[in-house]
Parts: sequence; structure tokens; C-alpha cells
Amino acid sequence: MTNVATSPAKDVPSSALALFVIITFSITWGLAGGLILFPDRAEAMLGEITGTHPAFFLATWGPAIAGFVLVLFYGGVSGVRLFLSRLGLWRCSPWWVVFVLFGVPFVFILGSLIKGGPLLAPVPPEGIGTLFALLVLMLFLGPIEEFGWRGVAQPLLQRDVAPIWAGMIIETIWGIWHLPAFYLSGTVQSGWSFTPFFIGNVVLAVLVTPLFNNSRGSLLWPMLLHWQLNNPFWPDAQPYDTWILAAVLLVVLWLNRDKMFTRHGAVTAVIPNASSHSS
Repeated sequence: MTNVATSPAKDVPSSALALFVIITFSITWGLAGGLILFPDRAEAMLGEITGTHPAFFLATWGPAIAGFVLVLFYGGVSGVRLFLSRLGLWRCSPWWVVFVLFGVPFVFILGSLIKGGPLLAPVPPEGIGTLFALLVLMLFLGPIEEFGWRGVAQPLLQRDVAPIWAGMIIETIWGIWHLPAFYLSGTVQSGWSFTPFFIGNVVLAVLVTPLFNNSRGSLLWPMLLHWQLNNPFWPDAQPYDTWILAAVLLVVLWLNRDKMFTRHGAVTAVIPNASSHSS
């Protein structure tokens, strides 16, 4: 019998993309659907469902769970270790470092000032400690999704299509995947309009693509970018933050046009250093 812990890891095949989508939606929509359709029964069993409830976390982790299931199935334990090594890929263009660490906050601050808002989000009555607690909490929500979106889906798609199309396909899946949050009370999205959110997702999913490829398939930088976008310290800048990021995207697309519209330099390995993937 083959030992999955010591046998050479094999990469996730391209055909597994459909399975990734099925598992992701089954977890998130299955759980969220139960909360939406049977709210009284869900509250009686689980308590009040809010954005900090474990059930909400589990629904949010759908893409990550799907990603790890596929990596473990095809690559074994050694494949999971190699997959997680992508968290250590920290080298990328200094321009991307500046954008993630300083550019994103500037976008929110500028957008807020345009609409006559504050430089930073107002401190809640409970004190600034609440914002720091929420900042830590955000690290375990949106960024964890990237184990699925950028960890598995992006490399699989880039085996067959140019990065810009891979980003747009992920955006479409990503946007539709979020739909239950707009009907689930206690979530941030329940007070939003879906169309502007979807447009914003288009911008973000394409914008993160050159960062992903520039960092050689890093999971660290997409996660940090996702965290910054959810940072509770940044003020409400809608809809101007979306338009500013769209302008940034146009510049990024022009500067990376040779790599965004061709597959040259696109990262295609889910499990680095694994044996060749199959279709």
C-alpha cells in the first residue's frame, strides 16, 4: 500500500476545478441556505447568527475547505505541506508591496475624503480595542478564502486561459458564491446592493491576478491584500473606492499587458515542486 505521507506529491489536475466549485458551493450555500430558509430553527439550535458566529466562519471557509480537500486527495500529506509552503513566498515587486501596505489605505482615505467623510473609521463606543479585535477577526475570514481562490482555482484556470480571463472567471464564481450573504441578517452584505458589490469584485479579482503571478503563486500577498480590503480602520469610501481601484486596475493592466493577456509567466502549479499535473 502506498504511504500518502511519503509518496511523491502529484499536482491537482485541471479537471478538478469543477469539483472545487461543487464542494465550495455545497458547503457555503448548503449552510447559508439552511440559515436563510429556517432562521427560527437555526437560531434555536445555534443561537443568534452574526458575522462572528462559528457557522458563519464555516460558510466563509467553503473555498479553503474545498482547496485543502483536493490538495490532500491528489497530493497527500506531502502535497499539503508543499501547498502551505506558498505562504512563505514573500518576494515580489516593491511596487506591489507599497500598494498592498500603503496604496490600499490611501484608496479608502481618498474615497472617504471625496465624499466628505473622515480619514479613518470612527472609533466605536466600546473603544479602539474593538477595532483591533475586529482587525484580528478579519484575518480569519476573507483571507482564508484565498486558499481556495488563489490557492487552487487561479493556477488551474491559468493552465488553459490568460490570467485576465482567469481572474474574471474567478470573479464571476466569487460574486455568485457571495449571494447568500445578501439575504442573511447579521452580515455586512445584508445592507448592501449586489450590483456595486459584483462590479467591485470584478476589479479586485483581476487586480490581484498580476500580484499573484508576480509573487510566483504566493498565498501570502493575496491574503494580505484581502485583509487590507476588510480592515476595519479604513473609512467607508463607497462608491469612490471602487472607481479609484478601477483606475488603478487600468494602469496595472497596461503595465502588465504582455503577461495579463498571454499565459507567459502565469503560475499553473497548485502544489509547487509536485509531479506534472494532468488534465
